[in-house]
Amino acid sequence: MSEPALDPRMQYLIDRLRPGAVRTVRVTGFDGADVLVQLVGAAGEKVEIGRIPRHEASMRRMEHPSELFEVGQELKAEEIGRWREGQLHLSARACEIPALRAFLLAFERGQVVAGTIAAVHDIGAFVHVDGEPDGLCTGFIRVPDLTWGWVNHPSEAVEAGQRITAEVIVADTRSGQVTLSLKALQEDPLISFADQVGRVLARPITKIVPFGVFVQLAPDVVGLLHVSELTDEPAETPDQLVDEGELITVKVVEVDLQRHLVRLGFAGGVDRT
Repeated sequence: MSEPALDPRMQYLIDRLRPGAVRTVRVTGFDGADVLVQLVGAAGEKVEIGRIPRHEASMRRMEHPSELFEVGQELKAEEIGRWREGQLHLSARACEIPALRAFLLAFERGQVVAGTIAAVHDIGAFVHVDGEPDGLCTGFIRVPDLTWGWVNHPSEAVEAGQRITAEVIVADTRSGQVTLSLKALQEDPLISFADQVGRVLARPITKIVPFGVFVQLAPDVVGLLHVSELTDEPAETPDQLVDEGELITVKVVEVDLQRHLVRLGFAGGVDRT
């Protein structure tokens, strides 16, 4: 079976974050909060001027890059692209901690790693990846990559101190972080649910959104019933028609494995008992 296609948004992120070539540059001045640099090349080689944007100057907190850099100073920086009529932009923060850069460059997409959950926040979970440099926390799991199931908060999926095994999505030298996925190592529950197309089920409503309701069909499987299926009469929002927790009778119309979506049709009534 072929490997499933990566979410186009994540593929775009991965392509953007692939590490560029490392160049030696010399600081020539400052343009506002950006650092102006001259690329150091071989004798006789044409000199090229580049720019280190403020947010690419350092992982350390600062009011202005002049607190960290001085004119004439030489440093390593990673190429990140060309803007402003072809001017080369670079990232000094990507080369700021050599041990961290070497650690991140050793990862490949799809590699399986182990670690310990360091902290859980609204945006996801931070992970101490085994072997990372001392004093750093290099791993991060976004909320959608925690589990196939529905969670209202990441703490429903993981907790601080928990040992985990995850798959590498991308390692970013500029943020000093490796994005991980727990979900990638779990079987997609829709695969075993795909044969349920045509079934009529009475299941609870788990969430109401402006365009419809989500219905819990099986463990880690929810389906979407569009508001237009609920009534032929005008309704501003579905919560005028149903409440969370109510049992609703639906028909499984489609299981789309590529988009990971179950489309439902209304097939009866709502049990408010």
